[in-house]
Amino acid sequence: MIAELGNFALMLALALALVQASLPLLGAWRGNQRWIALARPAAAGQFVFVSAAFGCLLAAFAINDFSVAYVASNSNSMLPIYYRVAAVWGGHEGSLLLWVQILAGWTAAVAVFSRRLPAAMTARVLGVMAWISVGFLLFMLFTSNPFDRLLPAARDGRDLNPLLQDFGMIIHPPLLYMGYVGFSVAFAFAIAALLGGQLDAAWARWSRPWTLVAWAFLTLGIFMGSFWAYYELGWGGWWFWDAVENASFMPWLVGTALIHSLAVTEKRGSFKNWTVLLAIVAFSLSLLGTFLVRSGVLTSVHAFATDPRRGLFILVFLAIVIGGSLALYAWRAPSVGLGGRFALFSRESLLLLNNVLLLTAAATVLLGTLYPLLLDALDLGKISVGAPYFEAVFVPLMLPVLALMAAAPFVEWKTAELRPVLARVSRIGQASLLFGLAAWLGWKLTPAVAGSLMLAVWIVLGTALHLFQRVAAAGEGVSLGRHLGKQPLSYWGMLAAHAGVAVFVVGVTLVKGGEVSEDASLRVGDSIVSNGWRYSFTALEKVDGPNYIAARATFEVQGVDGRVLVLRPEKRYYTVQQMPMTEAAIDRGFTRDIYLSLGEPGKDGAWAVRVQSKPFVGWIWAGCLIIASGGLLAASDKRYRLARQGSVSPSAAEVRFNLESI
Repeated sequence: MIAELGNFALMLALALALVQASLPLLGAWRGNQRWIALARPAAAGQFVFVSAAFGCLLAAFAINDFSVAYVASNSNSMLPIYYRVAAVWGGHEGSLLLWVQILAGWTAAVAVFSRRLPAAMTARVLGVMAWISVGFLLFMLFTSNPFDRLLPAARDGRDLNPLLQDFGMIIHPPLLYMGYVGFSVAFAFAIAALLGGQLDAAWARWSRPWTLVAWAFLTLGIFMGSFWAYYELGWGGWWFWDAVENASFMPWLVGTALIHSLAVTEKRGSFKNWTVLLAIVAFSLSLLGTFLVRSGVLTSVHAFATDPRRGLFILVFLAIVIGGSLALYAWRAPSVGLGGRFALFSRESLLLLNNVLLLTAAATVLLGTLYPLLLDALDLGKISVGAPYFEAVFVPLMLPVLALMAAAPFVEWKTAELRPVLARVSRIGQASLLFGLAAWLGWKLTPAVAGSLMLAVWIVLGTALHLFQRVAAAGEGVSLGRHLGKQPLSYWGMLAAHAGVAVFVVGVTLVKGGEVSEDASLRVGDSIVSNGWRYSFTALEKVDGPNYIAARATFEVQGVDGRVLVLRPEKRYYTVQQMPMTEAAIDRGFTRDIYLSLGEPGKDGAWAVRVQSKPFVGWIWAGCLIIASGGLLAASDKRYRLARQGSVSPSAAEVRFNLESI
């Protein structure tokens, strides 16, 4: 009865979502306190029943209930238990249930942590989130039910896709969905503010910590997906500009603009229209990513569904959500006003330029992703838009963003003078330029690589200088430790995020500019020299896994310093799905990775082997982790906790806010 209980729980969750989506919104409109009060218990009940359904599906995988069609399609009795857990979201139906589960969790969290908000505002926010739940629950129950029965039951399952049988794919989808779905909170706050006509600094303050947490989780999800592709797919790359990769990257770009815009709206009362529009666009791009993955228009290792009916449902839902929210925005936006005024040269102006560049970058990625699909849909031919296009249009847009990152914090709010700003940043500019020239002329790096490293140094020096000047402003008699401890977490979050971007830029620049790759055909006893390392093929053995057989090679890798590494790449064959997989062997270091992958065997007994040396590739993911930590630090700022606890009124809290932190 596990499947039937899960199905019934989803129906009850839908019923509660309909109640939550209708009565609280009507109550907020008519001032009916009883209907408003239904929002929180309905959100809690919806979370309980969605969790019960998720637990039922988890139990079906744990006990190998192959009478459930979804379990039979994505699991196998030989599959280890931890991969059976990951198989819950390893296919279309289960990943959709995970989406709904996380959405219910976000909704319940808003219900719990928003008790100090006006009741009508809370009712509107929870009502908007409930309408999103209604759409996804209907989609799941009518087109993608994970509890559909398979009668008679299968003797065994078809197994989980071998690409997903990895620890990275256990945690990657939940992290990514936490970010995707988390933007629904910012979206709900924006729509609630439009419905209530209360587009002041308060709604930006309420939604900002939620947006920061969602953005941090999306950063972690993208990081985990990139890292998984690097070590699991066997090609050694970290980003392919795959359409589904782009589907997560676009809301990240808009979300980055959103958190900066929320800061300006909260602190200065400006960018009100901008902030609402960015909240709508960020969540709309998250829904677009869902459409791309589940509509059948894409063929990708990340895509789940090929059923056109599902794609049509999502497309209609997408049109309703995006079209309705933009129509509401068009109706309300003229009455919002421009907010606080600012001069042409001010921190607001630089942040506005930053947002325009980020939106333009997201638009170029969107164009490169959708244009081939549109041509194909109209029978106008098939084209492939790959890395050359994205790098040619995306990278130039990011260069001024990186330049602004270090300079903007030195510019005053509302109005600023150019000379004092230039005086502050001239030394770090000179130091960065000297470093770039040394990298170009002394280290013989290409101008592009040297220029990118110069920008990374510019960001690091600018971040350090800003911290130094804040410490120096403490004056005499104030201890350094005490003054540092008094800095708000939002300020430390800004420093961490900017420093993380610098680390990321160093990693990307050096791995793209200095990686060395070589292919060879080797037998046991053969060797190859690449980039100063000697790779000796010393042994080959057969290995039996739980649901695969593998050929495991042993390589001794000797460097110029005489140190010897032992690497053991594998070529696996998954017997149920009859699918070969490459398991690369990687020796990770602080400044380089040695990457070794095994290809197909030849008729003469020789094996195809690829050896790669990747300088500073680990800095890419280290930078992502630092960026995400910056978002979580900023979301943990004391002023948000004070606002939730009600110990400080919003007007008094605003006075105490440090206006220098973003």
